[in-house]
Amino acid sequence: MCRWLGYFGSPILPKELVSDPERSLIEQSRRAGPHMTAANGDGFGLGWYGPRDGPALFRSTIPAWGDENLRELTAAIESPLFLAHVRATTGTPVQQTNCHPFRYGRWIFVHNGYVADYLRLRRELLFAIRPDLFTNIRGSTDSELMFHLALTFGLEEDPIGGLERMAGHVEALGAAHGVAEPLQMTIGLSDGERLYAVRYASGPVVNTLHVSEDIEAVRQLYPADQRFAHFGDDARVVVSEPLVALPGLWHEVPPSSALVIQKGPDEERPFRPRSA
Repeated sequence: MCRWLGYFGSPILPKELVSDPERSLIEQSRRAGPHMTAANGDGFGLGWYGPRDGPALFRSTIPAWGDENLRELTAAIESPLFLAHVRATTGTPVQQTNCHPFRYGRWIFVHNGYVADYLRLRRELLFAIRPDLFTNIRGSTDSELMFHLALTFGLEEDPIGGLERMAGHVEALGAAHGVAEPLQMTIGLSDGERLYAVRYASGPVVNTLHVSEDIEAVRQLYPADQRFAHFGDDARVVVSEPLVALPGLWHEVPPSSALVIQKGPDEERPFRPRSA
């Protein structure tokens, strides 16, 4: 399985989450987790928003722990909103076009999980994608296909609804082909204004997802810890698994839930796949 993180808040150096913490994303990429048999060494990517119009991407097939360019980049740019991802392939080739994040216009997308029996379902899933979106697909992963299905089903106007319709379409097609639990996913998504996160699976086992608690509460819990001193009050971090083992810092996102992290109050709502 892959791992990813998303950040929303005042501008910071991505290295403060990607490489600095004791269980940083790079450190997580070195080791297999309790339910994993291999490290996340099949590539990585960083997508961030800054002064340019739209998101920038840096992706590579080199393992994250061995890429000096990643360390240089994450120590040189500041961003108020970014998504980072380390990949463990579920069967598709190790190539740059298969590394997350995936981008369309102002949107970037990362995914941890899989479409079960993907090779058997892939042809019909591709046929459902809107023709004008088809040329934007550069790789062969189920993740990139899921992103373009969600775009087809209205993600740009209704982000959570587009993801729900994508999930409903995958589950309906899986059911038609006798796939009992077609979908496993945690998703990170952004348009540069908000950070969206989803935790869902067709079956009872759901990949983990956590979000940081209110940063002011964290400061009060750990007044001597300077790691949090410069983070703004609206700073939030969404992670596949916690970056530091501090009690009270992380809230587990419930299964079948969606988060909208934005200026002002965040939203947590049920995630319910529906007909496309």
